[in-house]
Formats: sequence, C-alpha cells, structure tokens
Amino acid sequence: MINNLNQIAKDTNKFLNSYIKKQSKTELIKSMRYGLLPGGKKIRSKILIDVGKIFNLSYSSLIKIGAAVECIHAYSLIHDDLPCMDNDSIRRGKLSTHKKFGESTAVLAGNSLLTLAFEILSDKSLLLKEKTKVQLISLISKCSGHTGIAGGQYLDLNYEKKKIKKNKVINMQIKKTGKLFAFCCIAPALISNKKRNVLNSLEKIGYEIGLLFQITDDLIDYKGIAKKAGKKTKKDQKKGKATLISLLGYKNTIKYSNKIKNNILYKLAIYGKRSESLKKTVLFIFEREK
Repeated sequence: MINNLNQIAKDTNKFLNSYIKKQSKTELIKSMRYGLLPGGKKIRSKILIDVGKIFNLSYSSLIKIGAAVECIHAYSLIHDDLPCMDNDSIRRGKLSTHKKFGESTAVLAGNSLLTLAFEILSDKSLLLKEKTKVQLISLISKCSGHTGIAGGQYLDLNYEKKKIKKNKVINMQIKKTGKLFAFCCIAPALISNKKRNVLNSLEKIGYEIGLLFQITDDLIDYKGIAKKAGKKTKKDQKKGKATLISLLGYKNTIKYSNKIKNNILYKLAIYGKRSESLKKTVLFIFEREK
C-alpha cells in the first residue's frame, strides 16, 4: 500500500514538475511550486486511481487528473494557512507559503494553482473527449468553490467558539474535505460513461471517505505529534473549532469513524476484487496515527 502510494506521489509530482516547467516564467512560479511540491501523500490521487482500476482506465490519464486535484488541494491549504483564516505557520513540515513569501504572494499563488487545475484538465495532452473534459471542469469547479472547499472553509471559520449541531458539523466537513474526495470517486465513472445511479453512489462514497479523512485529521490534531503530522497540532481546541471530537468526545469519535469506515467497505463490496486497492486506501486513511 505504502509503496503504491509513494509511486503515485512520485508520478504525480513528476507530471506537475514537467507541467510547471512549460509555464511562462512569471514571478509567481516560485511560490506556486513551493506550495504545491513535493506536497503530501497524494491520498486524493490514490483514491482517483483506485476507482479508476474498477473501470480499467488509463493510469497516465488519471495521473494528470490527479495532478489537477492536487493543485486545487494545494491552493486550499495555502489560503487556509493565511492569518485571516487559520493562521498556521507550518505546513507539510516547512514554513507555510505566506510565511515564506508574504501574504499577498500566497493569495496570488493559491489563485494561480486553482486556475492551473482547469488548465491541466483542458490541456490537449489529456486524451479525453472535449465533452468529458467540460464535465470534469464543471464538477471540480463545484467541488472547489462556494458549494465545496471555499464554502466549507467559510463555515469552519464561522462555527468557531459556537455550539453547532452534529449534522451541521458533518455538512461543513463534507464541503471542506469530502467534496474533493467525491470528485476523485466520480471522475473515473464519468469518464467511463456510467449511469447517474452509479455516479450518485460513488459521490456518497466519496463524501464518506472525505469525512473519514477529516475526522482522522481532527483526531491527529487532538493527540498527534507536530513533527509526525508535519504541522502544528492541538490547534482545534485552542481556536474553539467545531469538530465531532468537541461534540462526541475522543473515544466516541473513534467509534463513529469506525462506523463510517465499515459503511464504506460495505458499499464497495458490490465491485468485488476490483475495489481491493480502494478498500486498502480506506483502511490506510482510517488507521493513520491518531
């Protein structure tokens, strides 16, 4: 599992490095590269490729789509770390982009990575039908903007130091994290021209995988070690973040995440052996050090 994940990360970074080298050499390239690369474990790209295996899709095409996803993810992290947002100085074991280059540059680098994702998905080197590319761009846009990541971050900030109901916390975390995971689950089925019921089913699985990932992230923040996490921990309590831990407690949140994990694995059973890689990734997400 780890070797496979590392290979996907290596291949994704290789593509991104190559793609950025072809860009015009503007003053923002350095900060964009810094915020994007080497860039985490690439869990989202792994999910995309795992679902792609179910539908026997081209690995090289999925790497390119995964690269677009990683640009969106990097943009969101750069902006989340800003002083006006979560005000984090460390990300992925190094200084946050705004700490390294300044706030205005970080905002512009994040904006540029967001649009770079659309450029990758519309590029002629991505050998998909134009109609499919338009569908992918439309879908990833909805997962990234006010109905997705940006909207989820707004709620995350707005819910600080307030007593928020469980369903609202879950909805916020699905927007903030689950939507992009949902894109990774839907995209391969969309490319394969699967029917709406299949897309809907995979969308729900993506939401649950994203929720599982976010809950595990919150558990790591609650008890994790900053050096291992690559960022400061124990921040959520200090800021009064609305999390399931603040509502249910640490042990009950672990039980809840176990329930979500089992539900995902149950839903994936319909795909038989073709979903083995995806199941292993779900278990990896669940078992990350808490």
